[in-house]
Amino acid sequence: MSTHRYADYEDDYENDYPDTGEPDVLDERPRRGAAHVVSALGGLVLTPVALGLLSWGGLRQQQLIQATLSTNRDPLGIALLAGGAILLLVVAALGALSAVGPILGGLIYGVLPGVAAMAVPEWGFRLVNLMPKSDIAYGVMDFLFIGGLLGVGFLLVGSGLANALVRRRREG
Repeated sequence: MSTHRYADYEDDYENDYPDTGEPDVLDERPRRGAAHVVSALGGLVLTPVALGLLSWGGLRQQQLIQATLSTNRDPLGIALLAGGAILLLVVAALGALSAVGPILGGLIYGVLPGVAAMAVPEWGFRLVNLMPKSDIAYGVMDFLFIGGLLGVGFLLVGSGLANALVRRRREG
């Protein structure tokens, strides 16, 4: 004998509705493959460009101020900084499509090099030596060793995770 109070009834309430052969509305989830690809490509392509622009613009500003000991402005440096910041904003906004882009960009171009350079500085020099010698490479080296890449990487990863959690909460 069953202890469930409805166990004695032969009616199966789950089968009261005829099966129409159509899937339930709740079972259908929109396909998100294209969103994942667009976001991933954006994160992998735009993140290093943005970091390069930020690094180069920051180096130009730093050199100008240190060399002249004045508060003169470098319009190109400011434009590079603004362009890099806007591109990082675009990468973070790609998280609205899929969290893959900001997370990949943040991990590959920010967190991993930043942790490597902080843990073993020689690795940081080796990473920068993979780049052609230019003002961008020197800017990236500065940005890497002051922890800028690490900070930006964590912010992008956090942005992607926040977008993923919000999406999961809305769907669930």
